[in-house]
Amino acid sequence: MYCFPVLPSYTLTHQWLRELARFGTRGGLAAVHVRLDDEQYVLVRHYADRTRDVRSTVPAAEAVRRIAALDDPRGWEVFVPRAIRPSEVHRVRTAPQVVGWRYRPGAHGVRPCTCFGCRVRGGYGARRLRERLPHPLDGPPPPAEVLLARIAAAGHPGDPAVLREALHWFGMRRRGPLPQLARLAAHPDPGVREELVWAVACWSAPGVAELLDGLAHDPHPDVREAVEAVRESP
Repeated sequence: MYCFPVLPSYTLTHQWLRELARFGTRGGLAAVHVRLDDEQYVLVRHYADRTRDVRSTVPAAEAVRRIAALDDPRGWEVFVPRAIRPSEVHRVRTAPQVVGWRYRPGAHGVRPCTCFGCRVRGGYGARRLRERLPHPLDGPPPPAEVLLARIAAAGHPGDPAVLREALHWFGMRRRGPLPQLARLAAHPDPGVREELVWAVACWSAPGVAELLDGLAHDPHPDVREAVEAVRESP
């Protein structure tokens, strides 16, 4: 069970509430106060530190002392490696959900990152944020009409760099104009054919399976491996 010491600062004690509330709760969050034996061994660390250092396993009293002595205890946590006994529950009460940090400590006032790894799909205001702060590699992607115009302007068979960039953006869409892109399966550059695999892999458009069947027998091993990878992914 994850927990946090009760500190003199109400805000620091309840620092995790706002972040936990982001994930949605029914009826709000409750604060459960527990009393542990001072000699109960717990794991204490900052949430961003995922190293399994046995030296971080300390008695509960030492964990409280360490966190209380920190200049900035935001983001720290204590993990109790067992279930909490009913006799150890001291108090249960409602807790405010407007106290604490969101996303990460110190995030307020920092320009948010909209790359694919950082953004939260479906989060409140996520689409408007991506439109206001587009990422040079992770979008949002240009409209399909713009991408098709770039492919047409690339000529025939087409500049591989231009085609790969357009296919990269098409890969961020749930579906796309497969008939207009299918001809790229015969492009002489294997990098274009491989990018085509990744672009259409998650599309729900008719004809995707047939296109991948053909690319599964591509003469270049990178293209064949890409088809195998997308078919093995859940």
